[in-house]
Amino acid sequence: MKKYLAFLTLAAALVSFNFVMKSDNPVSAVMSWSTTEVDFGKIELNKPVIAEFKFQNTGTTPLLVVSAQGSCGCTVADFTKGEIEPGAYGEVTATYNAAKVGVFNKTVTVNANTSTGPITLKIQGEVVAN
Repeated sequence: MKKYLAFLTLAAALVSFNFVMKSDNPVSAVMSWSTTEVDFGKIELNKPVIAEFKFQNTGTTPLLVVSAQGSCGCTVADFTKGEIEPGAYGEVTATYNAAKVGVFNKTVTVNANTSTGPITLKIQGEVVAN
């Protein structure tokens, strides 16, 4: 009888866990972005530019951004620290050091406690001589 009850308890726990982990179940943190791409157009040499990527936690649990990493040393990322409650907003910024003439396409990879995995933000433009 004890084994039967233990089995039923375990089965109920697994069904509950599966329900919570389904991607269509809104019981998680969700990042909803206003945009994930910024095109600077033409920018001046040696004048860094900053892209601001705003997001909202549209999920039901607190959101925590773990990291934001630029694709190279010329792109430095920063992000909202601490828990972002459901309904609240946060931001990731990407500063591009315009130290070389030419077209650029850079990315920032953002990791958070969401079930969707990392998000890739994109910046692009062309650095022109003054």
